[in-house]
Amino acid sequence: MAPTILAAASTGELIAAGLTLLLALVLVIVVHRAMGGRGARLVESLGGGGLRPVLDTRLRFLRRAVEAFIVVVGVALAIAQFTDLDRLAGTVLASSALAAAVVGFASRQVLANAIAGVVLAVTQPLRIGDVVTFEDQTGTVEDVTLTYTWLRTGSDARTIIPNERLAAGVLRNDSIRSPTVGLEVTLLLSPEADEAAAVALLGSLADSDDVRIADVTEQALKVVVAGPAVAPPERHAREAALRAAALRALREAGIPRAGSSA
Repeated sequence: MAPTILAAASTGELIAAGLTLLLALVLVIVVHRAMGGRGARLVESLGGGGLRPVLDTRLRFLRRAVEAFIVVVGVALAIAQFTDLDRLAGTVLASSALAAAVVGFASRQVLANAIAGVVLAVTQPLRIGDVVTFEDQTGTVEDVTLTYTWLRTGSDARTIIPNERLAAGVLRNDSIRSPTVGLEVTLLLSPEADEAAAVALLGSLADSDDVRIADVTEQALKVVVAGPAVAPPERHAREAALRAAALRALREAGIPRAGSSA
């Protein structure tokens, strides 16, 4: 169908469609530069400092939304230049209900991710640069696109999360309200363990500010060791060090952990 229409199209129609697409491309480039580097610098100068995560997230999302809108409108205007498409349009309109159902079903996931991206950009449970944990995946928010959110993990890998899942899931954000976050390590001790000795021992660790017994079951004693506040990017490394020190101290003192044979 498409080759037939292009073959039947006049030179004027082809030129008009090409110019329309070229204009759309130029507008996308202009918007990208204006709302990208120049827009960020303008906001920084008006704010008297660096670009805040809230504005950075919204500016990136708005730029991509505008670019996508320009592309869609540009393609639609380019197609409208071909008069022979009128017959094709009439055929499509005759079966519009079926076409709408098929397109809607096929694009449901994409539209859901895009709508969720708008919700995330407005409510901002996470922002560019935040350290977050989602479904056991922890990393720094690197980008929030129209459909996906990118996390940079501690190993410099990238975790890409669909916006729909992110908007509907439980998200831990360690840097949204405070520049620091406290350390917290959970240990499971054997029910036969001396809880007083364990609390005293764990309280003597270098990074231990508070030790409490969080829960007691037939299978284990749940002990939480809290540490000092650190910058969010340092939390996992410091918690790993505190956990290792606690396990080493328990093992040397002969205090059994849950599931151990000691």
